[in-house]
Amino acid sequence: MTSETRLPERETMEFDVVIVGAGPAGLAAAIRLKQLNPDFAVVVVEKGSEVGAHILSGAVIDPVGLDKLLPGWRGEETPVVTPVTEDRFYVLTAKGGVRLPNFAMPRLMSNHGNYIVSLGNVCRWLASKAEALGVEIFPGFAAAETLYNEAGSVIGVATGDMGLMKSGEPGPNYQRGVELRGKYTMIAEGVRGSLAGGIIARYDLQSGKDAPKYGIGLKELWSVDPSLHRPGLAQHSFGWPLDAKTGGGSFLYHLEDNQVVVGFVVHLNYKNPYLSPFEEFQRFKTHPLIAPTFAGGRRISYGARAISEGGFQSIPKLSFPGGVLIGDSGGFVNVPRIKGSHNAILSGMLAAEHVAGALQKGAVGADLSAYDKALRSGEVGRDLWKVRNVKPLWSKFGTLVGVALGGIDMWTNELFGASFFGTLKHGKPDHKATEPANQHRPIAYPKPDGKLTFDRLSSVFLSNTNHEEGQPGHLKVRDMELARRSELGVYAGPSQRYCPAGVYEWLTEGAGGSEKDRFVINAQNCVHCKTCDIKDPNQNIAWTVPEGGGGPNYPNM
Repeated sequence: MTSETRLPERETMEFDVVIVGAGPAGLAAAIRLKQLNPDFAVVVVEKGSEVGAHILSGAVIDPVGLDKLLPGWRGEETPVVTPVTEDRFYVLTAKGGVRLPNFAMPRLMSNHGNYIVSLGNVCRWLASKAEALGVEIFPGFAAAETLYNEAGSVIGVATGDMGLMKSGEPGPNYQRGVELRGKYTMIAEGVRGSLAGGIIARYDLQSGKDAPKYGIGLKELWSVDPSLHRPGLAQHSFGWPLDAKTGGGSFLYHLEDNQVVVGFVVHLNYKNPYLSPFEEFQRFKTHPLIAPTFAGGRRISYGARAISEGGFQSIPKLSFPGGVLIGDSGGFVNVPRIKGSHNAILSGMLAAEHVAGALQKGAVGADLSAYDKALRSGEVGRDLWKVRNVKPLWSKFGTLVGVALGGIDMWTNELFGASFFGTLKHGKPDHKATEPANQHRPIAYPKPDGKLTFDRLSSVFLSNTNHEEGQPGHLKVRDMELARRSELGVYAGPSQRYCPAGVYEWLTEGAGGSEKDRFVINAQNCVHCKTCDIKDPNQNIAWTVPEGGGGPNYPNM
């Protein structure tokens, strides 16, 4: 946008509380605020085309959060209908596997009392609860800018402009964004959110904390042969196809209505730039313990997203002048349990209670450090404290030894409230774990068969991903020459492999000595997983929000 372009003033809307993100944390916070005071003016802004459109999770949920938020939910019609009836844990080899006895697993790993759900549908249901209480929800509007007052406190957010052309100039259908101003702002964007990242940097909220850590989770939803359907079965594994030095695992959950979800997680501190999480996922499905489930079945949907894996050590300071971080913006996933929605709900409720207390005292824009302390010492903090060493042990010692030590550590924490290891550090951030290509060999992945295994583009098609044509690109390469010299020259272009949606390509153009490599960004394919923002070895790619409503439209994910 040129300096001569004069934009119209933004419309301003005033609220008591502005919440960014209609996931479990944001919706729980909105509901709790209205439970505490029906007169609070609360708005939730959501970048997805509808609530649930961008929600992707396994998911087996621990209902502890729902029980606290909505104590009568079990007597209502809800999307939480499939209790876990059987737990299975496997270590996989290339041709078989060893089932781990349930009695040997730490008690916190048991899924007794938990439910297999579509988290997107749970969020749609929570949104209906919030709206019934008077919460305003604005789907299809991406929060693109944090608003600050002269004192430096957060006073709300602005939604992105709509109808911009690729040049950044207003097009014929241009609409200015809206300022949503609040006495308090709650950031619930999910993992690696762009507003949260800016706030964490501005207020130095990561100071004194360990480096954030991440994984990428890939998921497919299938309709399977009824004879192969086992409602309530929750199966987890680690091992093949990943080598012993690469962290990750899988899940296989049988929901209702002959539906099965299969998912694969790769920890993003892997070293080999030739590794492709998407291809490893497709390979995983061919395992003899996995493939039979999908015989005669039909793949319904596909998606991917980053997962916060830093746990207790990596939680940033959660309060800042004028607001708080909640849910995955704070990083509350319990990695060994592969669960975070219960902690997201609990964090949203706890934050709402502190914000409500401040509002009732007439305090505006205060630093709610009491929320930060209460979360670390409360249910969420205790849940994460017990498993704080699992990820560092896995990273340091590899899968077999690391997982075994992690299991012992969980037992000692559970039985004695202490660990032989104290509290371990994670070490360097994930992007620094990537090693130069000349230290590794390319991986030859098998071609997809179109029945059990698939390519990226047909997968993205099933995610219903769409972005308005002609808008400015939301994936920003800061220095194209650095990308060519290092991302391609040193690391052999790992963006082509770590991206699960085929967004990035390196193409060689020209001939006769005039060849030049060109970095192509197919932003239309982006499923908003944020992996590029995390894993690029030079931190040279920035993920920003596209026009509101763009991205995937996940059904039942």
